[in-house]
Amino acid sequence: MAIDTQRNIKGTAIFLAQFAGDAAPFDSLPNIARWAADLGCRGIQLPVDRRFIDLDRAAESKDYCDEIAGICREAGVEITELPTHMQGQLVAVHPAYAAQFDAFAPEALRGKPHEQSEWAGGQVIKAACASRHLGLDVQVGFSGALAWPYLYPWPQRPAGLVEEAFAELARRWKPILDAHEEQGVNYAYELHRAKT
Repeated sequence: MAIDTQRNIKGTAIFLAQFAGDAAPFDSLPNIARWAADLGCRGIQLPVDRRFIDLDRAAESKDYCDEIAGICREAGVEITELPTHMQGQLVAVHPAYAAQFDAFAPEALRGKPHEQSEWAGGQVIKAACASRHLGLDVQVGFSGALAWPYLYPWPQRPAGLVEEAFAELARRWKPILDAHEEQGVNYAYELHRAKT
């Protein structure tokens, strides 16, 4: 919801990141802002996405942020927040989830979780500066979650992750099982059924 400083509801707002794409109307700020306005939205959470905003420039230039806000106003919506969900999540990714979150990092940082974390923290800080330039008092996002492997199955695993996990188990266990075979000793795995 778009809310004014008196905490009065002003109308519906929409989280645009879920719609961002390379085809119109999801490919540029003027297009997606008009699309949101045509849906009846009054506000938008403007994704920190190069198709819509240059975060480096926005962090440095109030004039640039005024231009961005003007494009949105002209389309009939106002910016309610800059969401940094993926960047915030990359600040603290549990190593068990590194492969799943790798796609959210710039290509040059893929496979480099420490560098991803540093980059992501910098992005969230730049978004704070851009938010101030836009006159926004709130920024939304995720904090990252080092305990997620124990609690919540998100994001969805990439294709091949389970197969690779079992392949790695095989690589680690084959020499152990071969040694048991040489000794004529069976190795019995104790299995526990998951509680539902």
